[in-house]
Amino acid sequence: MNAPLLQVDDVSRRFGGLAAVSNVSFEVGRGEIVGLIGPNGAGKSTLFNLIAGALPPSSGRILFEGEDVTALAAPDRCRRGIGRTFQVVKSFDSMSVLDNVVVGALVRHPHAAAARRKAAEVLDFAGLAPRAASPAGDLTPPEKRRLEVARALATEPKLLLLDEVMTGLTPAEAQKGVELVRKVRETGVTVLMVEHVMEIVMPLVDRAFVLHLGRELAHGKPADVAADPGVISAYLGDRRRAS
Repeated sequence: MNAPLLQVDDVSRRFGGLAAVSNVSFEVGRGEIVGLIGPNGAGKSTLFNLIAGALPPSSGRILFEGEDVTALAAPDRCRRGIGRTFQVVKSFDSMSVLDNVVVGALVRHPHAAAARRKAAEVLDFAGLAPRAASPAGDLTPPEKRRLEVARALATEPKLLLLDEVMTGLTPAEAQKGVELVRKVRETGVTVLMVEHVMEIVMPLVDRAFVLHLGRELAHGKPADVAADPGVISAYLGDRRRAS
């Protein structure tokens, strides 16, 4: 069996007396799409930031390609092949769409011409080539989500961390997002995605890892996770009672 691409080993993160993430362990294999899901306040974003290097863990280790990257800052992890999007879109609105993606491409292509070629290639892949010359501030919300993905892809990641890229999208827009994620995996990029809309995530992912109050609640195949009584109670219970 191949070694996992990502290993999260007994990781915790405390903010004062609050344990946002407690003793979490899981792995992501090469070529997988793994969903990190759970209700609001479950600790998903904190765990995501720990993996990306935006926050240091209070305890535990994070390994990427077998290397302990726990002490590495986010830019160093990016150079090693961990790319990410942000839950709150972080575009440079006065810059063109192309130049926004060039910012990501410069990680691998320090010469401007090569970075622009890479950015144009990624924009075409993400379906944003017609908007390349537009200011990023003129994009619609779904287009801004795609721009986030395109900029992350321009760093040429081995592991792509997608932070709620389907949030706020209509069903039709979300379906296009699903198709883009599948295209990303077809290129050989492994995907770990944070989402709270299970109807979107479950048909897409190979495995799901569920957090609740900062701890692992369940993990496994999507159908098994969706049928887990603990998941139904913690995650789906309010929705079922409201229906």
